[in-house]
Amino acid sequence: MKTCQNPVFSLLLLAALSAGAASASEPAPVTKAGKAARPAKAAPAAPPLPAAAPAAAGDSLDRLRERLAERLGAMPVAESANPNLVRAVSRSDAGPLPGPGLLKPAAKSAPASKPKPKADAGTAHWAYSGEVGPQAWGGLRPDFAKCGNGSRQSPIDIRAGIAVELQSVLFDYRASAFRVIDNGHTVQVNLASGNAVDLGGRRYELQQFHFHRPSEERVDGRQFDMSVHLVHKDGEGRLLVVAVLIDRGSVQPLVQAVWNNLPLEKHVEAPAQGAIDLNHLLPPDRGYYTYMGSLTTPPCSEGVQWVVMRQPVTASAEQMEIFSRLYPMNARPVQQAGGRLIKQSN
Repeated sequence: MKTCQNPVFSLLLLAALSAGAASASEPAPVTKAGKAARPAKAAPAAPPLPAAAPAAAGDSLDRLRERLAERLGAMPVAESANPNLVRAVSRSDAGPLPGPGLLKPAAKSAPASKPKPKADAGTAHWAYSGEVGPQAWGGLRPDFAKCGNGSRQSPIDIRAGIAVELQSVLFDYRASAFRVIDNGHTVQVNLASGNAVDLGGRRYELQQFHFHRPSEERVDGRQFDMSVHLVHKDGEGRLLVVAVLIDRGSVQPLVQAVWNNLPLEKHVEAPAQGAIDLNHLLPPDRGYYTYMGSLTTPPCSEGVQWVVMRQPVTASAEQMEIFSRLYPMNARPVQQAGGRLIKQSN
């Protein structure tokens, strides 16, 4: 052990040794009779320390410490047998004693950095023009890839259809409650269940219908003022879309019923007053074109059967203007037919 350099400990040690020396040389008190008073019965003296051979400075320090403990009433026992024995440690061993100004607060650990939220692919914005227009759809999200590299995309310019005997489309539409929503891309109408079409032995339930201006489909190069897409799905998830072309003409009551219930804000579905019957939207002639294509909006999923009614219906200029104030243009450009077979009913 190194020589103690703690001044406080040194002073206490010197004071204790001095007090012991003074008590040993002090004379006994004298009584009034001049006789020395009988000394009080002294407590049994602690057994004397065994004589130690001369040692190094560290051993002398141990002896002084044990003598100090004896003066203070401690029993000089072996260090290994007394776990409460306090040893003096030099400053070089333990550093400065803690005191005012020496205790420092523990350093605060740096707050853990929060992981940056990943971009939500579901929030990818797309539009019908500008940097996120149709030419960019395929690169906005991985699941939009078909919009850019698909081989059976819609809409198309319907030309050179093969005239054959096609099965009639059986429309099972009925008066239904409906709700209207402006979804940011078009005006969409959601109907109560129970509306469907049957084609080729399959039944497709109506999911919703919505509007485009101008029409997305073209027939022999002609584009119409508007079109309505009625989206259906069968029990296995296959899609069938019926497209009704709209030409400028007389008022269309069903279209007016939808406009009357337009919500005041986008993305808020509004329950409508009354009911609508989609049979009133269909043309009297139920002849149609059909081909395999895709959705005309992202994600542009393929494997969709299209049924485009050959005879257009009409809506008034005022009705078209109402929609134009919301969406002056929301039609995807025509896509390459790519040699697809197009059939038309006789």
